[in-house]
Amino acid sequence: MHRPLIIVPSCTKHIDTDHYYLAQMKYVDAVLLGADCMPLVLPAFGAKTDWEAVLAVADGILLTGSPSNVHPELFGQQILKPELPLDAARDATTMPLILLAVERGIPLLAICRGAQEINVALGGSLHQAVHEVPGMMDHRDEDSDPLDVQYGPAHRVTLTSGGRISKILNGASELVVNSLHGQGLDRLAPGLCVEARADDGLVEAFSVQDAAGFTLAMQWHPEWKVTENPDSMKLFAAFGKACRQYQLQKTGRGRMETLGTFTPEVP
Repeated sequence: MHRPLIIVPSCTKHIDTDHYYLAQMKYVDAVLLGADCMPLVLPAFGAKTDWEAVLAVADGILLTGSPSNVHPELFGQQILKPELPLDAARDATTMPLILLAVERGIPLLAICRGAQEINVALGGSLHQAVHEVPGMMDHRDEDSDPLDVQYGPAHRVTLTSGGRISKILNGASELVVNSLHGQGLDRLAPGLCVEARADDGLVEAFSVQDAAGFTLAMQWHPEWKVTENPDSMKLFAAFGKACRQYQLQKTGRGRMETLGTFTPEVP
């Protein structure tokens, strides 16, 4: 068996006069180094995407973080801060992909913007500026800081007892995480189970209760120097294990379908 193929939807970016489909290397590398799977970057084609072609090869999906925000119109709000970047092509790609993945049981791991995308796709909403919500902390990083500071430990999250993350981390009750987001989860979509909360009450991680397969989303960034963080390695390893199981199931179904269409020659 080859390594499971993990679909990583891209962002879009204009650089000078050119247009690019981009995926940050730290996410792509974490799929290989943490999950022991093979990443495959999916261009943000939106409605032009051939979903059956994508899902036929997908053994898992990683939704990455991004400098851009989910468009507020997708959760019934007007844009609060026009100066912040948006990426309509990514929204148009990830929203249907999430619904298909949950429906078909394809393992799904989501980070930062990716977690927000799942919540919105399933009917939830976002705080567009968490730091402006009364009682909430400022969860943003400082752009002028070195990357090791930006992605360094920022605050504690309390893990849900008996939840998926707690089980993956051998019964841990809390975790110190990095924090680099201005938006955050507001109204949780129906069917989502809280996996972790910050001390200000903000939901920092969740799973999808009735998903047919592994689904886990977190607001922090476990992909950052993944091999140096044992907890992050455990999270990616759990995702990789689910992708291998899905690959085996998919291969088994394919063999059964092939056998079902085979008519032996009667002597």
